[in-house]
Amino acid sequence: MDQTDQQTVNGVLDALVASIRGDRVSVAEIVAGLGERSFAPLLLLPALILVSPISSIPGMPTMGGLVIGLVAVQMIFGRSSLWLPAALARRSVSARKMCKAVKWLRRPASWIDRHVHPRMVRLATRPFSCVALMVCLAVTLVMPLMEFVPMLATVAASAITLFAIGLMTLDGAYIVAGYAFIGLGVGLAVLFF
Repeated sequence: MDQTDQQTVNGVLDALVASIRGDRVSVAEIVAGLGERSFAPLLLLPALILVSPISSIPGMPTMGGLVIGLVAVQMIFGRSSLWLPAALARRSVSARKMCKAVKWLRRPASWIDRHVHPRMVRLATRPFSCVALMVCLAVTLVMPLMEFVPMLATVAASAITLFAIGLMTLDGAYIVAGYAFIGLGVGLAVLFF
């Protein structure tokens, strides 16, 4: 499947669960489970994880931001398959924590899947999709700093989640909502810094 295939959020979560084989799950196993040509789901998944309680693990926002940034850059340049550095591909998280995060995400994922449909499709296709991807990339560049501000990484990850859902399902309304969350994140950053 490619980046323009319409999928469901629960389908992405199902693929994540299917990629878990042992006590830990690596980034490489997750990518293999989703398919290295499935760019939008690969953009969505780390953002979803950063919205879940698993984001409280120290370093998780930075690692998630790194994956999101690499995926966004490769989507912008139109690569046909995903490349990740070996050091990042080997990084892993507890399978138990991942399953707990997936369970926590199921209810909002089901709500999103019921309310998403193609609309304002131009925002989810080139060249306008590149603007959303560049915003995602810009957010990931400051993600390490967000670890020091409560809730800021979650707001940023929520924005990226909305962008990814919009790109994956061709629903421009979610992309517009992503821009709104970016505005909220900038407002929070101004308050804290």
